[in-house]
Amino acid sequence: MPLSRPIVTAPQPAAPAANVQLIADLKRIVGAAHVLTKPSSTRRFRRGFRFGEGPALAVVRPGSLIEQWRVLNACVAAGKIVLMQAANTGITGGSTPDGDTYDREIVIISTLRMDRIHVIKGGAQVVCLPGATLFKLEKTLAPLGRNPHSVIGSSCIGSSVFGGVCNNSGGALIHRGPAFTQMTLYAQVTAEGQVELINHLGIRIAGDPEAILARVEKGDFALADIEDDPHRFCSDHGYQDHVRDIDSPTPARFNADPKRLFESAGSAGKVMILAVRLDTFPKEDRTQVFYIGTNDPAELTEIRRHILANFKNLPIEGEYIHRDAFDIAEKYGKDTFLAIEILGTDRLPLMFALKGRFDALCAQIGLPADLSDRIMQFGSTFFPRHLPKRMYDYRKRYEHHLMLRMADDGIAEAEAYLARILPSANGAYFTCTKTEGEKAFLHRFAAAGAAIRYRAIHHREVEDIVALDLALPRNELNWMETLPEAITKGILHKLYYGHFFCHVFHQDYVVKKGFKPDDIEHAMWKLLDARGAEYPAEHNVGHLYIAKPALVDHYHSLDPTNSFNPGVGHTSKLANWK
Repeated sequence: MPLSRPIVTAPQPAAPAANVQLIADLKRIVGAAHVLTKPSSTRRFRRGFRFGEGPALAVVRPGSLIEQWRVLNACVAAGKIVLMQAANTGITGGSTPDGDTYDREIVIISTLRMDRIHVIKGGAQVVCLPGATLFKLEKTLAPLGRNPHSVIGSSCIGSSVFGGVCNNSGGALIHRGPAFTQMTLYAQVTAEGQVELINHLGIRIAGDPEAILARVEKGDFALADIEDDPHRFCSDHGYQDHVRDIDSPTPARFNADPKRLFESAGSAGKVMILAVRLDTFPKEDRTQVFYIGTNDPAELTEIRRHILANFKNLPIEGEYIHRDAFDIAEKYGKDTFLAIEILGTDRLPLMFALKGRFDALCAQIGLPADLSDRIMQFGSTFFPRHLPKRMYDYRKRYEHHLMLRMADDGIAEAEAYLARILPSANGAYFTCTKTEGEKAFLHRFAAAGAAIRYRAIHHREVEDIVALDLALPRNELNWMETLPEAITKGILHKLYYGHFFCHVFHQDYVVKKGFKPDDIEHAMWKLLDARGAEYPAEHNVGHLYIAKPALVDHYHSLDPTNSFNPGVGHTSKLANWK
């Protein structure tokens, strides 16, 4: 594979004049309109979707891969930190600054203007550019009868393809495991301060870096240029067998799993990714959702273990939600649900961008920064109840809810099995209509942002949210936690939801005013360690979690000068990892 190494001037100490020159250089590269420096203009890029905020010298929005390459070179030459950002929908602060304790200034490079997707090998694979979203990928593949790695959940709020790869995000789809590829085009900074372009796409393109980038951006390569390397893969081919091993004492997937850390995969922004090559998957002919309710967690345990061990056809998805999370999502995720249902996912990225601009304006003129949340929450009260009647009925009757989506031959398998075991003394199920199934899964994914809205509306009673993203061992039978009173006394609400068959759970704890969220979170970590859990499972460490040794080693190998996204995983924020 071609490897290009242009020499870059060694970083020099920043000075105001040097900053002026850098800003001028950046404007010359991408155009003045795409270099933002005012705090009010950069706020929506500097502030995380759920957590994290800090200052930045500038936000730069390149419109081509060549512009992105030139911006990186200019920033490295000026001795700046480079923070790569796509959709900024992460919840652990990993794509925004973290306070102001860095030894260099930060330049955020936002990639959303570069969203091309090239379909290759008849649709069996794609090459995605930095701004491509999961939703756009889904739309691109739909006419071909193919699906991307993830088709619901994150795609509903505009998450990027690169974000999934960088974070080893798992998604909801049981067949496919974490987003993963070993075929990437990326740039990194060497220990000598040089910027390298590394082409591991498996596509033969000769020339200097800018020639390579221009051809990749245009899709200017023939089928004969595309190579299949037997030692490199564009998805996690072994995950189905892995998740079926229900007696294993280790989790199915988690961010620090060394088996899934490879160059850009799990990189958490420690390199600049310019293109990724990914597998696609055949679209199912028929699907059916089954809605299961029970008051006995052991009943869901048995269903999970039996299906994983005995079904010929794995479910597409198996999503869990607890009654308390159901209630919070029903009220505080209602506007998200309605926006997706009425407007569709096409318009959601624009809606989030407008919300960010409105919040920034409010903060600038002294209005509450969460005013948009309050307005949207108030507006949602004028709409009627939005969930199907049978879901409300199950909410009254059952504490635990499982949505099971099967496809093709798996539908009959599930029908026969569920009819044999349910109803029982503790549970029951119903076969969803198409509308019921769509609304059930949409409600489950609206739960992910509901705690944030609750915090905004009840800020006088809420100190903050502790959001845990964890993977339990595959052989864990008692997945429903029991917390000691020393922890629960500081919690208003415990919200449980997750990807049940992978044993990956999202647990949001709404902390009472006057209690310290950090103390509660650290106490939770000790309990999870005792249970053999791994955390985070799929949202990456960001600036919330402590990176484990495998991740730290991965970061060091990719970014020896600590030029990209320093401080992630509570690592050093200083140059050269001091």
